[in-house]
Amino acid sequence: MAFVQRFVSVRILFVGTNLLQILLLIINYKLKMEIALLILAGLLLIIGIIGCIVPGLPGTPIAYAGLWVAQATDRVDFSWQMLLVWGIVTVVVSILDYVVPAWGTKQFGGTKYGVWGSTIGVFVGLFFGAAGVIVGPLVGAVIGELFGGKEVADALRAGWGSFIGLLFGTLLKLICCGLMTVAFFQAVF
Repeated sequence: MAFVQRFVSVRILFVGTNLLQILLLIINYKLKMEIALLILAGLLLIIGIIGCIVPGLPGTPIAYAGLWVAQATDRVDFSWQMLLVWGIVTVVVSILDYVVPAWGTKQFGGTKYGVWGSTIGVFVGLFFGAAGVIVGPLVGAVIGELFGGKEVADALRAGWGSFIGLLFGTLLKLICCGLMTVAFFQAVF
């Protein structure tokens, strides 16, 4: 009888030890996943900031994805209202990025020809890398104004407005991604 009690006690202790080891493995795995997700979220935010400047890389949506990855962890708890507002801001800033160069053209005396040229220049510039995205709206506005019968000086002024609009759009994206990054670091630390 003593042998049976000792065997059962040892067996229960063995099973309990295995459960404890399994529990520790699960906790260790979960901790490693938390760290991996937070690192991924931080990388997405950094890539988002870089994407504000580098053409062809949608910076603001990438940074917004970083907020969602951080939300998937236990350490970060953004409210649904905050995530909704950041989603709306992301969409608006992404749209403005294409609209603002045309608006800048108009503000600097451009006509509808310059506005259309600037808009077309934004999209054509995407195929020519960084230089194309920077120069595309400017050249498009100038060509549009020249096509519309403007003098070279007036066409260049409209092109300059398009370039200023592009810089303003880039600044908007940088501010947006910068604030998302600040929100991330406040939530994590």
